Amino acid sequence: MPPRGSRGLLPPLLLVWALAACAARASEITFELPDNAKQCFYEEIAQGTKCTLEFQVITGGHYDVDCRLEDPDGIVLYKEMKKQYDSFTFTASRNGTYKFCFSNEFSTFTHKTVYFDFQVGEDPPLFPSENRVTALTQMESACVSIHEALKSVIDYQTHFRLREAQGRSRAEDLNTRVAYWSIGEAIILLVVSVGQVFLLKSFFSDKRTTATRVGS
Repeated sequence: MPPRGSRGLLPPLLLVWALAACAARASEITFELPDNAKQCFYEEIAQGTKCTLEFQVITGGHYDVDCRLEDPDGIVLYKEMKKQYDSFTFTASRNGTYKFCFSNEFSTFTHKTVYFDFQVGEDPPLFPSENRVTALTQMESACVSIHEALKSVIDYQTHFRLREAQGRSRAEDLNTRVAYWSIGEAIILLVVSVGQVFLLKSFFSDKRTTATRVGS
């Protein structure tokens, strides 16, 4: 049995989660993009729908990629070359299938890891204003604030995860380079040490041979 005073709190919170589940469509994908490769994605969008494409290269090379967005008629809406990250917002001018592609064709041996978030439409209001004659109650206003705060938290968590993944990739790459450099230094030190030993050995051998010849 819920505590006294909490009965009026449960339905609005359930309403927040239910409406959040019915939010605008969004596609978040992290994928591998091999060298000399191109990957395209397609989305069916209705006319007048506001959309946002956001992407970021997480690992690989100089952390850059080519991005291109086309409408159903093949008209280029967005095109950027060798970008690490970017965001583009547009409103669909007609119904149809929109295509956006990521290209790594300029790279000959480095594959990339790319993250993108493609949002179609906007979140519906928690409490529609149609047929409403009163202002939002204190509980409803709190629900709206919580909903907006949760969306901000999700965005921050996504960006922090991307930064963490990118930082880890750079740290691992740096660690690998340091390890190879250390191995190379160890090999050079070993070669120099062995060379010095043989050089000194040959030097003293020559002196001993010369002294023997002089004595005889």
